[in-house]
Amino acid sequence: MTFQWPEALWLLLAIPLLIAAYFWFLGRKKKTAVRYASLGLLKEAMGGLSWRRHLPPALLLVALAVMVAAIARPTAIVTLPSQHETVILAMDVSGSMRASDVEPNRLVAAQNAAKAFVGQQPENVRIGVVAFAGTATVAQAPTRSREDVVAAIDRFQLQRATAIGSAIIVSLATLFPDGGYDVASFSYLSDKKPQRPANFKPVPAGSYQSAVIILLTDGQRTTGPDSVMAARLAAERGVRIYTVGVGTPAGATIGFEGWSMHVRLDEETLRSIADLTRGEYFYAGNAVELKKIYETMRSRMVLETKKTEVTALFAAAAAALVLLAAGLSLAWFSRIV
Repeated sequence: MTFQWPEALWLLLAIPLLIAAYFWFLGRKKKTAVRYASLGLLKEAMGGLSWRRHLPPALLLVALAVMVAAIARPTAIVTLPSQHETVILAMDVSGSMRASDVEPNRLVAAQNAAKAFVGQQPENVRIGVVAFAGTATVAQAPTRSREDVVAAIDRFQLQRATAIGSAIIVSLATLFPDGGYDVASFSYLSDKKPQRPANFKPVPAGSYQSAVIILLTDGQRTTGPDSVMAARLAAERGVRIYTVGVGTPAGATIGFEGWSMHVRLDEETLRSIADLTRGEYFYAGNAVELKKIYETMRSRMVLETKKTEVTALFAAAAAALVLLAAGLSLAWFSRIV
């Protein structure tokens, strides 16, 4: 538990003074009862020794302490349902996904796991698909139709090159159509400085709660905008990117249209992307692990552990204590405290 305004906790020093004042008042009341020799007053004064007499004031003091804590704006690490309404699946369809170090090959394993993931999402979640190789395209705009999403995943065709940065930028453009995300303007080959909307203000990384991007790739960029630079753009928007590394660090040699090359998993890049955006990196060494990763990712998206301000909870607890103290006092003594 931490406080955003800890200076307010100094107000708690008033609690001991109030306790001392309370007992001083009880002492004066006893003396008055004895001085006037009134049986009623004496009975009332002696009644002060009962635990019932002290309970309502004690509850009020506790309520005051809780309210002071609320003024200090407490925060706590809590697990709450996430508010993600849109998931963008950015999936690698480059030639390196033909590698068979994940059976039957990287692409088929990724397709099967992605379709299983889609089927497990709540009905209110929209899912979009971005396919990327040398360029990135929107294979399916965000929709609640699971059939359309699965059909888009089944239509994947392998192509040359891998532009991970383009995939991230196109995913952002899908989430923010008016955000000024044009792949060409962010290309590392372009002489132009990337242009953002005039009124754009960066937000804390991971703070955007309405969408996430799931990037599935072997992590080896061969063309297009720099992957880490594109991840910074997502971080500025507060969008988390969960990266899934497909393949093995040792890699495999593949042949494609008369040429061959050795491809391996670039985990360092994928970890950097996830860290920058406050997402998480997952390693998929085989098809079984890939399916487990999607199941784990779904549970983490549905329940998120994060630092949350709980001022309202403290204020509600203080109000409940005040009402309880007033109710007990009315029931026992026919007056409020």
